[in-house]
Amino acid sequence: MIAAARRGGWIDQIARVVALVGYSMPIFWLGLMGLLVFYGMLGWVGGPGRQGILYDGMTTEVTGMVLVDTLIAGDWGAFKDAFSHIILPASLLGYFSLAYISRMTRSFMLEQLGGEYILTARVKGLSETRVIWGHAFRNIAVPLLTVIALSFATLLEGSVLTEIIFSWPGIGQYITKAMLAGDMNAVLGGTVVIGTCFIGLNLLSDLLYRLLDPRSQ
Repeated sequence: MIAAARRGGWIDQIARVVALVGYSMPIFWLGLMGLLVFYGMLGWVGGPGRQGILYDGMTTEVTGMVLVDTLIAGDWGAFKDAFSHIILPASLLGYFSLAYISRMTRSFMLEQLGGEYILTARVKGLSETRVIWGHAFRNIAVPLLTVIALSFATLLEGSVLTEIIFSWPGIGQYITKAMLAGDMNAVLGGTVVIGTCFIGLNLLSDLLYRLLDPRSQ
């Protein structure tokens, strides 16, 4: 029990540091440092852009998604190159969202672990794993689902800086350029797309509420 508590304390401290770094550091700075270390110094991933110069424009555009188009064309060299270019921006955006989700999860769990029903479960002799995952985590599933849905939707319009740093043509950069050019039709269209995604994700989370919490039916 003591060893498990110590291990849980170390895990909690590491999670707090990871969440704090990801949530407080500017995302453009993390992107630049990622390019410097993993692309410039180590050469593990591809650089800015969706593909390298060697493969740029070599694959017939069918869906507009480079990974899918290279698979359709059967060009594995171009697929590998495109995959190496998407690793760093995708990991950066995922880490940024994960930091926020982990902070909210920790906050929800601390609130639940202080409840009397948790104390009762421990007095009854239940294992710490069952107390955490079977009791506390089940009670935070509904608010946590809302946080995850909104975090995913925010990536659609909140990744402008990441798209600029990695020269990635996304909807955030598209709307920004349209606003600077005064193309309000494009801005309106992009806003409608993002709003539809927000509504769809909220609707999906509402439907999942019924599975996670029978009391909401």
